[in-house]
Amino acid sequence: MAELLRIQEQQLLIPKDKALVLWFDEVGIADIPLVGGKNASLGEMIQQLTPKGVSVPNGFATTAYAYRYFIESAGLEAKLRELFADLDVTDVTNLRQKGREARALILDTPFPRDLQTAIAQAYDKLCDVYGDSTDVAVRSSATAEDLPDASFAGQQETYLNVHTCTGVLECCHKCFASTFTDRAISYRQLKGFDHFEVALSVGVQKMVRSDLSSSGVMFSIDTETGFKNAVLVTAAYGLGENVVQGAVNPDEYFVFKPTLKQDFRPILDKRIGTKEIKMVYDLGGSKYTKNVAVTHSERRKFAIDDDEVLQLARWAVLIEEHYSQVRGIYTPMDIEWAKDGITNELFIVQARPETVQSQKSATVLRNYKMQGSSAVLAKGRAVGEAIGQGKARVILDVHNIADFQAGEVLVTNKTDPDWEPIMKKASAIVTNSGGRTCHAAIIAREMGIPAIVGTGDATRVLQNGQEITVSCSEGEEGKVYAGLVPFEVQETAIDNLPRPRTQILMNVGNPEEAFGLSAIPCDGVGLARLEFIIANHIKAHPLALIRYDELANEAVKREIDEMTALYEHKPDFFTDKLAWGIGTIAAAFYPNPVIVRLSDFKSNEYANLLGGRQFEPKEENPMIGWRGASRYYDPNYRDAFALECKALKRVRDEMGLTNVIPMVPFCRTPEEGRKVIAEMAKNSLVKGENGLQVYVMCELPSNVIFADEFAQVFDGFSIGSNDLTQLTLGLDRDSGLVAHIFDERNEAVKRMVEIAIKAAKKYGRKIGICGQAPSDYPEFARFLVELGIDSISLNPDSVLKTMLDVAKVEHSGSVMDVVMDVAGVS
Repeated sequence: MAELLRIQEQQLLIPKDKALVLWFDEVGIADIPLVGGKNASLGEMIQQLTPKGVSVPNGFATTAYAYRYFIESAGLEAKLRELFADLDVTDVTNLRQKGREARALILDTPFPRDLQTAIAQAYDKLCDVYGDSTDVAVRSSATAEDLPDASFAGQQETYLNVHTCTGVLECCHKCFASTFTDRAISYRQLKGFDHFEVALSVGVQKMVRSDLSSSGVMFSIDTETGFKNAVLVTAAYGLGENVVQGAVNPDEYFVFKPTLKQDFRPILDKRIGTKEIKMVYDLGGSKYTKNVAVTHSERRKFAIDDDEVLQLARWAVLIEEHYSQVRGIYTPMDIEWAKDGITNELFIVQARPETVQSQKSATVLRNYKMQGSSAVLAKGRAVGEAIGQGKARVILDVHNIADFQAGEVLVTNKTDPDWEPIMKKASAIVTNSGGRTCHAAIIAREMGIPAIVGTGDATRVLQNGQEITVSCSEGEEGKVYAGLVPFEVQETAIDNLPRPRTQILMNVGNPEEAFGLSAIPCDGVGLARLEFIIANHIKAHPLALIRYDELANEAVKREIDEMTALYEHKPDFFTDKLAWGIGTIAAAFYPNPVIVRLSDFKSNEYANLLGGRQFEPKEENPMIGWRGASRYYDPNYRDAFALECKALKRVRDEMGLTNVIPMVPFCRTPEEGRKVIAEMAKNSLVKGENGLQVYVMCELPSNVIFADEFAQVFDGFSIGSNDLTQLTLGLDRDSGLVAHIFDERNEAVKRMVEIAIKAAKKYGRKIGICGQAPSDYPEFARFLVELGIDSISLNPDSVLKTMLDVAKVEHSGSVMDVVMDVAGVS
């Protein structure tokens, strides 16, 4: 290290902008014109973030001056300008020919001797620090790269596991030539950059031995929705190029930033990827690296542990905060990381500004919605929230991209930057492999087109010329439908919306939609249904997991074995999935309240869960049978209820999401309420501790009649207008014979609602409504406001319209008199 400092001191005699080589710790973010975005960012992190604990491998960079010196000394610019005089990037054949000739021109021109010497001396000094013939990554870094509105990611070449001075010089020369890859030429033209104003720097960085461990990409923002408070971490085995290129489906983890900064452990979700291959060193081979198969046992495990996920997320927060401060504007980051398999240390190897979500308008909501349906041909990870359609064009080899026609849907195994000349022409993209941070996903977001990655079989099941619809608007799972299915696009301006006194909450069931829904202005969640999480993400009856050894059905046991393969203790599967689902919804709307209704399946619905029939009774009328509160303290179910409590405690205590308020459904008597509160306390959910409130659904006539007594047990009420209507009118809302009588606007129902609101106000308890009626009937919402209800929880598509209606009612002049009268104020 002392020798390195001596060399650097000698180099200080040369002006920075005339140096051929600069060390990373000599440059910072202001030096993009000298060493390009990638190298400037590495230097910035080494100088500013290493003292804060962020580990970045050292190295050096050839400068933009060195590149221009090479081009000018050989008279290459004039030759290249002549070559590009008739360039047409829309003509794939022309683009290929010009690119090939430009690269050959550069590769056939040797470096000036002083440039060769400068690179060789720098590599020798790096070897003095890390060992003889040290392994390095040689990466291109353009001066018009990693800009906030244009990433230029992957446009030039990268070489890994490069040894010897000869190898480094050869790869630096190839990087210079890669200034004129087909994709780089096309991208510059698309973004409006002059080919000869962009210079290339080459970074030579000590390799992290992730070939013996794992690596990946992380974003300090949700890549699909633009939700700012989550870090997305992806991980796979081996060197990181496979994750970047989409050659593997990596593990994914979401971490919540606000409570992470408060020293909680808020991992909101973990999803295991298939990770079929890994890139390793080609020791003794003819190439620098090679791909090998990952063993079955490794594929069934996460590539990194929770402590490592949290460490990476903390670094992502530090990097984002630093770059936001430097730029004076919020700057989410796209970061590559690697874990050294020899030392087990984590490192950051690249960081650049995220260039898609950060550029979107925050004042307009664009919502795509399917208007029909058809056969689902393929499924995978949805990228973006849009819908695209057209004729499928299946291309398995990049050399056949000239076959692609504008407006078609590109269907392929995976993409890399060589595909970009046609990707911008596609109406949608579908790939067999890749995760949400792969090349196809990044470019699709940047181009504003939908993509579905990681389908596994798209190139097999989709046919050339087949009309298809690619939908990324239905949650995290994207679907390819047969035919051109109708859809609509709705745009809503959300700036300057009036915010009424009455809280406008939202009903949310699907955690996969929570980040996106949080962009709709509201005051929190009035109803988060556990049933959706249990039915769609867990799928198994909790008692089937707890009493697995008692299961009589071998087919059910095999299916549970497959689902819980990562778990030695099967009930932990239930707790993890439930905690991640609740945590995701709570994080999306943090710090606003999120009211989580405890499970409210009826016995026939529980029976339909995997393994459920063995543990559920057959009831004549499950609608008014063994459901809600009556289950939680029952000896036949309390062990299952304990799993719900455990999940809720983890969300509040470990994730730090204390905005979660559990709510007890179908609680028939105050005494039953006290039993549930006691049962929760047995499972360490003590009302009042750590600010824990517990609400009750007001959905039975007894809840209204005994509202005074219920107010002594619970902290708040939420009116469930669906059940309250059916039980007030004495009808089964599932029966078509009496469906015409069901109406929440019936005077009897409205009187029940009025009594409940007055009682809650009398005892200073919060009261809201989470039933369907306010979403369907604006006049019912106005009725509630006039009674002075605290909150109205609505379906997402009704929030903005109802918010406007409520604001109008509150400002109508007579409302305050009504509210004061209800509250008993003269």
